[in-house]
Amino acid sequence: MTFEEEFEKRDQRKKDGIEFLVYIAVLVLISFLVVTFIGQRTVVSGASMNNTLYDKDNLIIDKISYKFHDPKRFDVVVFPDPADKKTYFIKRIIGLPGEEVYIDPYGKIYINGALLEENYGKDTIIDPGRAANGVVLGKDEYFVMGDNRNNSLDSRFDEVGNIHKKDFVGRAWLKIYPFSDAKSLIPKESKK
Repeated sequence: MTFEEEFEKRDQRKKDGIEFLVYIAVLVLISFLVVTFIGQRTVVSGASMNNTLYDKDNLIIDKISYKFHDPKRFDVVVFPDPADKKTYFIKRIIGLPGEEVYIDPYGKIYINGALLEENYGKDTIIDPGRAANGVVLGKDEYFVMGDNRNNSLDSRFDEVGNIHKKDFVGRAWLKIYPFSDAKSLIPKESKK
């Protein structure tokens, strides 16, 4: 091999190495942008969303859609615990801004006096909390509940209360693990 061929070969290896580093840098940048602004993986901790989500389920959170439209009833949302901003809650939206949420003594949920038709919380609600007297939501407030209605700290209780749209980290979009139960978490009602 001549000196020129050896030089060209070394020069090509350098170019290939630089291209590879640029490729990795672009991937890291894209990953950072996606995780920061568009989506994020999160892990469920606890049983408040059983039978929809279980402890240790892995989800992808959509962090961008609420910048373009308002949250919808039955969306599953993530927001910080009002008492500990390092901990996050995952709950389902039940009441929308301007509505009144009332839970009767028989555990039925009413929105503005009409019985809520839903299939998420299957157990009869034992403790309606502050919704026993009706909760009127402000113009930017949402009433959220866990699907495991009798094992959920949610908007029924003063520790959580009504949640503002600005507090939502995003909505649960996909359940990705366990793989055998991977599925979309966007309610059919929200896809319309």
